Amino acid sequence: MEQIFPVLGGYFWWVAAGLLLIAEMTMPGFFMLWLAFAAALTALADYAFHLSWVGEVFSFAAFSFISVLGSWRFVMSGRHALSDSPHLNQKHNGFVGRTFILDKAIVHGSGKIKVEDALWDVDGPDLDAGSRVKVIGVQGLRLVVEAL
Repeated sequence: MEQIFPVLGGYFWWVAAGLLLIAEMTMPGFFMLWLAFAAALTALADYAFHLSWVGEVFSFAAFSFISVLGSWRFVMSGRHALSDSPHLNQKHNGFVGRTFILDKAIVHGSGKIKVEDALWDVDGPDLDAGSRVKVIGVQGLRLVVEAL
């Protein structure tokens, strides 16, 4: 069976690692990097232990599993890191605790405030336009306010 796959060997795995790195550079994300790392480790294992083609395939599978699992744990460990922009793409959450002046009166629980150049829908007690309100929460894209 080894004569059917004479190509498998250290050079094959180095070439595979190089091709996987090229694929990594052309695709979004960084999944192929870990497979390239596994291919390089397989090449080193083949040089060190002169593995059969079956051993090479199993080594590549094992190194791939370990490197992908390790990278996943590494990436997930940083998932909850503190950000310097915690309200990025959720600007309305940054309004909680701030005070504003009503641009449009709150009638039947609904009104508007102006924040910078945008009008935001608000829910709260009925108040006249020009009243000062404090944002106490967010429901979807609507701000919940109370009178000051």
